[in-house]
Amino acid sequence: MGQYLSIDEVNLSISELYTVVTNKAAKGQKGAIVAGTKAETVINHLQKISSVKRNQVVEITLDMANSMKLIAEKSFPKAKQVTDRFTPTTILKMEVVIPLR
Repeated sequence: MGQYLSIDEVNLSISELYTVVTNKAAKGQKGAIVAGTKAETVINHLQKISSVKRNQVVEITLDMANSMKLIAEKSFPKAKQVTDRFTPTTILKMEVVIPLR
């Protein structure tokens, strides 16, 4: 577990959703993959990691989903949360800016 993490949901197929926590320092090579995106399920899995390691996390980047925010708060209570606005910006660009051209 590193000091800088990212958490996001990944859709591998129509019915397969996973929550992925990656270590930025390890360039995504170390982390956790949890089946599903329900906050309670993901929190239960992440809390199996020692609280000492989880409390060493300084920053966690997450998308704007409320479930990701809750997971970050409960699993990494000392980490600063940074909201990733890439997806909303991309959607806005695709729906508004490109049709105007």
